[in-house]
Amino acid sequence: MSACRGFGSPDESCGILVMGHKIGGCGVTGNREDGVRAARPVSVGGVGVLEVACDESGSDGENLTGGNTDVFAHASVRLSVESAAGHVQEIRGRIRSPAEEYKANHLLREKHRAVLEWLLAPAGPIHGHAHVHLTEKAFFVVDRAVDLLLDDASAQALTLFREGRRAFGDERWRVFLAAANQLLRVRNDGEPQEPVDAFFQEVDSLRRAHSGTPVSGILDRLSAARLRADAYRAGVSGGPTLIPVLNPLLPAIVATAAHWSGGGRSVRLVHDRQNMLTPERIAWIEETARRAGAGLDGFRLVVAREDPRVQLADFLAGIARKIASDELNGRGDPVLTALLRPYVDPASVWGDEPSWARLRSTPGGTPVDSGVPSAR
Repeated sequence: MSACRGFGSPDESCGILVMGHKIGGCGVTGNREDGVRAARPVSVGGVGVLEVACDESGSDGENLTGGNTDVFAHASVRLSVESAAGHVQEIRGRIRSPAEEYKANHLLREKHRAVLEWLLAPAGPIHGHAHVHLTEKAFFVVDRAVDLLLDDASAQALTLFREGRRAFGDERWRVFLAAANQLLRVRNDGEPQEPVDAFFQEVDSLRRAHSGTPVSGILDRLSAARLRADAYRAGVSGGPTLIPVLNPLLPAIVATAAHWSGGGRSVRLVHDRQNMLTPERIAWIEETARRAGAGLDGFRLVVAREDPRVQLADFLAGIARKIASDELNGRGDPVLTALLRPYVDPASVWGDEPSWARLRSTPGGTPVDSGVPSAR
């Protein structure tokens, strides 16, 4: 796989290398000067550990091309429990909904626009204390498929993603994405070889129809890589898969650990409970982050409604997913996009150039690959 995806040259001061791949973002800002309290370092063996709370939005399992959302967002918040509880209470007081549990949709309603802008604003409660890692799902599928089948996948995935859409047309592009998604997903309700057959039939059809285009060479190489695809399908059919290739949550958590541990800090992540985060996968996250040089000191699961920091992360994840999806689909809100921009991880997994130019948090920010190796 590649060291980097995206636009311009990667800034090596932002992020770290994991298994040969650059992940993570720039270091966080220091404590605010307006009196808002940051998370208290937790003393572990006499060493301060920064505790950061996380949640996600946009999970559709392995159905990344036909699900309900086209963007996955993983948000993290660095605040004390007391400060977070006060901010959640203030949000409730401003919105005044009778709902027992508030979600991002409450803030995204037009009648609560002022509350949304206050939450994200530079003078708001989470600015400088929060972070969002974005994944464009369609690009993630292409990136994973190319990484599985080709050796030098770096520029190939980005070229195929951008030029393929233009060369194939919208309908054929959707068919190709669906075939790639089906090739990679663990679950298969049909015949064992059906995902492989369908993918390579589509690749061969596109080769014939689009010879001489910027993607013809990539299609030729994909067509010759069937043995790798067969080996992958045999592997996932043989038993449970520890790290599903198509799940963006796990690499997003590793990237989050890399971001917050910038500057040599030790970080403990507190995450909303979900079925994907089994003890075995948590162990993989911890080991992968540590091998990459991230200072991940621990990882624990909590019930979101019992931790106000996770509730704020849930708000931010849902808000960021909606704003990023609107930009991706050409219906962005310039004001909300500008408010979100400081939170966005430069190491987000994003292939669409126009929307990334509007979302990126630093000039020349470069989205990168997912940092999870394909099974071969």
